[in-house]
Amino acid sequence: MDTSFAPEDLAFRDEVRAFFAQAYDVELQARLNNLETFKDAVIEWQKRLYKQGWIAPGWPKEYGGTGWNATQKFIYETERSTAGIRDVIPFGLNMVGPVIYAFGNDEQKARFLPGILQSDDWWCQGYSEPGAGSDLASLKTRAVLEGDEYVVTGAKIWTSYAQYADWIFCLVRTNSEGKKQSGISFLLIDMKSPGIKVNPIVSIDNHHSLNEVEFNEVRVPVANLIGEQDKGWTYAKALLAHERTAIAGVADSKRSLAETRAFAAREINGGKPLLSDPLFQKRLSDIEIELMALEFTELRVLATVASGGAPGAESSMLKIKGTEMQQAVQELRMDVAAYYQGVLPNDLTPEQLGHDFGSQARQTYMYGRASTIYGGSNEVQKNIIAKAVLGL
Repeated sequence: MDTSFAPEDLAFRDEVRAFFAQAYDVELQARLNNLETFKDAVIEWQKRLYKQGWIAPGWPKEYGGTGWNATQKFIYETERSTAGIRDVIPFGLNMVGPVIYAFGNDEQKARFLPGILQSDDWWCQGYSEPGAGSDLASLKTRAVLEGDEYVVTGAKIWTSYAQYADWIFCLVRTNSEGKKQSGISFLLIDMKSPGIKVNPIVSIDNHHSLNEVEFNEVRVPVANLIGEQDKGWTYAKALLAHERTAIAGVADSKRSLAETRAFAAREINGGKPLLSDPLFQKRLSDIEIELMALEFTELRVLATVASGGAPGAESSMLKIKGTEMQQAVQELRMDVAAYYQGVLPNDLTPEQLGHDFGSQARQTYMYGRASTIYGGSNEVQKNIIAKAVLGL
């Protein structure tokens, strides 16, 4: 594999850097870090990306994608992460959007894709349920066909940003006969529909991003069914392959590790910077090597997708290793913060504490415990690999 950048790639990198430097301003960053202004700031940032024509790097050009090759996508993600810029909210752009343009009809494409691209509609994902998380095929939310509507009853859980969402894409059971993977359908549901209730879940990092969504005889037009009834498992698997590839988060892990290195250079241990400690250097180097190997694997998957292929078992490999590396970096940062990671934000000022990353390290570590579970637990991903690659 040739890993050197061609002159046109370097010119593209410079273009990306210049855009980020101009468009991702300090005022926008402050609003993104404020819970009261978070939603509006996210929408504004994504609209800036849309105006630039960069909102959907993974979409085909005919549906509003960039037309970038694998190298350009890699450069974009690397520069985004290096600049400390958050990724787009994935549920519309990286999940349901590709399902709609791949399996939806012309009316659905015309109705939903523009709102996703322009960030006029905020989407959330209705997959996991109480009692049916990684065992997604055991879902019990039912959709009963009555005339030209489905009547949906049940509940979804761990639904990220449902409190902001205009729409939710849901897996629902429309048939109980046969294998549990059969009889599942893929519905698009307006969150303003009567009978929907959103219950907040405050996670261990003390943030509200997760929710439970209840459906009490919610009526959904048949026109909002993607593809065929009872064939939703096929569409769900396609979506999950894209989601798991994105969850790897290699670029973000590299940036987080670089920040951790800088923190270690400032922390004094035994009269010397922690970064000079041989044991710490070994841990840091081990993670760097693993991330480098994962990065090359990600590049191979990107090249496959760019040539018209689809991510298969490789997406499960990326998900497993990517989330393991995220947690390794988070644990290392916790060790750099040492006892200070246990200090709550209101206990001491940053000046008294001596640094400002201890609380952030704890919160990231706590939320990061879920990364090997969401998107399909890593144990399930190993079963997928065993079946697809080893034929077990």
